[in-house]
Amino acid sequence: MITLDTMPVVIKNITPEQVNLISQGVVAGVDEVGRGPLVGDVVTAAVILDPNKPIAGLNDSKKLSEKRRNALYQDIIDKALSVSVGRASPAEIDELNILHATMLAMQRAVAGLSIQPHRVLVDGNRVPDFGIASHAVIKGDGLVAAISAASIIAKVTRDAEMDMLDQQYPQYGFAKHKGYPTKAHFEALALHGVLPEHRKSFKPVAERILLQNKS
Repeated sequence: MITLDTMPVVIKNITPEQVNLISQGVVAGVDEVGRGPLVGDVVTAAVILDPNKPIAGLNDSKKLSEKRRNALYQDIIDKALSVSVGRASPAEIDELNILHATMLAMQRAVAGLSIQPHRVLVDGNRVPDFGIASHAVIKGDGLVAAISAASIIAKVTRDAEMDMLDQQYPQYGFAKHKGYPTKAHFEALALHGVLPEHRKSFKPVAERILLQNKS
């Protein structure tokens, strides 16, 4: 018989029975968006869902249309027991590296919850130290409702921030590529240079800084 005490910290190939088990009680789901982009914060979210107010259609945010994500975002805000967003800045990413900055952002998201969870469930294969019982669930954003909700909150939040950055710097095309290392982003970097919001430790940005300094 599977019990919480026998569940591994990192859960692979999670079964519906295991999902039900680890979802009991006051549980926070955590996910991140924005590890890969060359610009902006890495954004994380922590969500505690209300079992009395189920939300239909939760899934990995990447598998949802923008329209559906935005609708679910509002549902989560309206119905969840607690929602918190955490982040780490480009300067923190450059100082700590993206992995450790992401772990820090997750800790900030959980610390910002208005309710103390009994357990934290994180998408992926790593768990920061929350000081609370925690599990990493591989592909959890598509399998565990609370993690799915966190992925939606983080994705919609960061996309909105990229839209705002696009208004500030329209020549970079942030509304389209969201800061990811696309051909259009590389071309904008070459043409217009590095912004204060860029992550200076990321190779394409660091290389552009070197070229700018030589010219």
